[in-house]
Amino acid sequence: MTSSPKLDPAAWQPEIAIVPYRLDNGLSLFVLPDPRLPIVSLQVHYKVGSRHELPGITGISHLFEHLMFRGTETLGPEEFSRILQAKGGEINAFTTRDHTSYFENLPAEHLELGLSLEADRLKNLKLDDENFQPERQVVISERKLRSVDSPFGLVTEQLFAAAYTQHPYQWPVIGWDQDLRRLTLKDCLTYYRAYYHPGNMAVVVAGDVIPEAARDLVDRYFGDIPSPGPPPAIQVQEPLQRGERRAVVKKVSQVEALFAGYHIVGMDHPDIYPLNLLGLILSGGKSSRFYQEFVRVGKTVELDVELAPLPFSSEDPDLLVIAAVAVPGQPLVKLEEELWAALNRLQTEGVTPAELARAQKIQRAQMARNLMHNFYRGLLVGLFHLKTSDAARVNKLLTFFEAVTTEDIQRVAQTYLREDNRTTVILKPVSPGESQALGELA
Repeated sequence: MTSSPKLDPAAWQPEIAIVPYRLDNGLSLFVLPDPRLPIVSLQVHYKVGSRHELPGITGISHLFEHLMFRGTETLGPEEFSRILQAKGGEINAFTTRDHTSYFENLPAEHLELGLSLEADRLKNLKLDDENFQPERQVVISERKLRSVDSPFGLVTEQLFAAAYTQHPYQWPVIGWDQDLRRLTLKDCLTYYRAYYHPGNMAVVVAGDVIPEAARDLVDRYFGDIPSPGPPPAIQVQEPLQRGERRAVVKKVSQVEALFAGYHIVGMDHPDIYPLNLLGLILSGGKSSRFYQEFVRVGKTVELDVELAPLPFSSEDPDLLVIAAVAVPGQPLVKLEEELWAALNRLQTEGVTPAELARAQKIQRAQMARNLMHNFYRGLLVGLFHLKTSDAARVNKLLTFFEAVTTEDIQRVAQTYLREDNRTTVILKPVSPGESQALGELA
């Protein structure tokens, strides 16, 4: 089976100009000059996420993201955000399994202000009980909303907890409820000193800026901050799975559902490209296989492949998750049998050139739309640097996607979508009375 003719990626993908610097204290800086609009995206990426936690302090990375907005020795709570928003800035942050990222999208004239405020909260963050206690309670409530009270939050948590037996990806980024409740201010201070310093961070400035000027500003505000050097790398290899694992979650629900996770690869592995395209072939829109074979004909309410797109792929081997929601009143067991049969056909028959071409077209369109934004270009460079040590690879992404063949798609389906490599969690609906008898959800 052959694929359709390939376009020349070099003729299409606009190259991101990347000017790298490294300060004497170990801080990595990437400047992405683009003078088309008088705006910049300032991003500060710390190489610390839930993978760097230990049992007993899970959730501390995300909690610390909250604490970074609680003020410094000179700024009050949330004043950081108010100052930059008053200048037309957009401010936010997010925590993942591998990193914690802070960003401000600003008018270019206020870049120095953004850098000065970021340096201030790195050097002078106010960590005391007055800030710690309320934010911890906010995160506990957030966990209840996102995990306990959401339709499938606990199912997803159970899936990762069962699929990973040794790797820290087994716990959720939000953390376990018991750990959040026993976290202490001392834990946060220790964490702060270990991970929040120039030797463990990357700054990205993307937009209307002269590289040398950006370097001088970053050096002015961050260059005198000492660094103990990069923390020891977290090197954990999850053992190969030797047979399907299954679990059941009983919860009040109107529907039955199935979540199946297959161990795949991390962001630095070449198979990440055919796997992303496989996800689009299976569930990328109404022309996809799963929609046509299952959703359109009423066999399921939803059937989706969940795999984080680049640059949000995990650093270490991740899970490709297939989530299926049964039609009310129809047995989940029949849907499960038909799903496994569809995957077996994929492995034996492969995909058509037209299916692959469609997935590549979707991928190109998504990249074209995203590359218009300083923010996305900055994320690509910063996160590829943190997770692969190769920021320049971002200019080859389309080449990698366009090089994928139908044979590659079939090969990764055969390699990873195997029963012995699968963890399956079933959501089994129960009545409110039965749920209460099982105990409190947490």
